[in-house]
Amino acid sequence: MPMLLPQDDTHSADGTDPVSAALDGVSGTALWTVRMRAQESARADALFDDPLAAEFLTRAREAGTPPGSGLLQQVLPDWLAVRTRFFDDHLIAATRSGCPQVVLLGAGLDTRAHRLDWPDGVHLFEVDLPAVHAFKERIVSGHPAAVARRVPVAADLLTDWSGALRAAGFDPGRPTAWLCEGLLFYLAPEAVDRLVATVGELSAPGSTLGAECLNADAADSPFVRPWLEALSGSGTPWVWHLADAEHWWGERGWDARTADLLALPYAVERFAPHLAAHPGLERQSMVLVTATRPAGGR
Repeated sequence: MPMLLPQDDTHSADGTDPVSAALDGVSGTALWTVRMRAQESARADALFDDPLAAEFLTRAREAGTPPGSGLLQQVLPDWLAVRTRFFDDHLIAATRSGCPQVVLLGAGLDTRAHRLDWPDGVHLFEVDLPAVHAFKERIVSGHPAAVARRVPVAADLLTDWSGALRAAGFDPGRPTAWLCEGLLFYLAPEAVDRLVATVGELSAPGSTLGAECLNADAADSPFVRPWLEALSGSGTPWVWHLADAEHWWGERGWDARTADLLALPYAVERFAPHLAAHPGLERQSMVLVTATRPAGGR
């Protein structure tokens, strides 16, 4: 049975949700991410529509902005829009190609269960800390999901979270579409290794994976370094970097490929003004990875 979470609608006199005050550290980044999703949804040329994002902001006690004021902070809203659209398309393609389960690791305030056009029969599991779910469920409980079954799973990804996922109804014998979006770079390398090893153990052949990685070769560039320093100063450092994402994932049993953003028309359109203003800006500072689990990869 899935873990039951609080469903009461307690809120403060100003209409904000006091539970949102419990979101801090990495969990708190979900609030400034959802702010960017709300801003993107209001654009005439939006790459996706997230009608729940504005409601999260209305109910949040605080919803700050990313730390610092460097170039990457200026690019970040467009990067998040491209990243979101890319993984939207990836997950829908995976479920239409034979993955009846979706697991969002570090789901935060993700609303894909509600806003995407899922195939019939998909079960979607959202894994995150209890405090994140406690705030999120107060908003999404009044909005029907577009999947056959949506299950919030309260668990700490730094501990043994697989038991909670299994108890919620996850079946490791069925192909799964995993998503690690905006997550792994916050974890120490040894924690990433443990998490990815667990994902591999739970992945039947034909499973897919999507992940975002910081390119280690760009970490010391004049564009990326100020961003990393601002994150560290705010208490949410990015500590995991990869120099060769395809090789790293391949060593762990995944057939991986990094996205060519120049092959995505919507990405080219969004990044063109930034690249025109800053010709030296690395287009691959951040890497989007998709991977499949071949037979014998477990």
